[in-house]
Amino acid sequence: MKQYDEPDRLIHAPVRLAILSALISVKEADFNFLKEAIDTSDGNLSVHLSKLEDAGYIEIHKSFVGKRPRTSCTMTDKGREAFKRYVETIEQYLHPGDVGCEKE
Repeated sequence: MKQYDEPDRLIHAPVRLAILSALISVKEADFNFLKEAIDTSDGNLSVHLSKLEDAGYIEIHKSFVGKRPRTSCTMTDKGREAFKRYVETIEQYLHPGDVGCEKE
């Protein structure tokens, strides 16, 4: 039986996976964009962003546009590498190879 690598549990949580999936292909995304794209609440998004920031997977940037606060996020090199490993791990489950499997 083939041994599978364990997926990164930090990334495996649905909201955090969605955040990184959104950030992987852009230079930067603002909080409101992520909130709408993921369809989650302010508080839920904030908690998950903090966990990703604590792990070094993203950077959170706070600024002001006029008098309004703006929060944006970027994926770090560490985050990109972790996401790449995560995808490779999941692909092991999706494409287990020919061992013990019959092809259609």
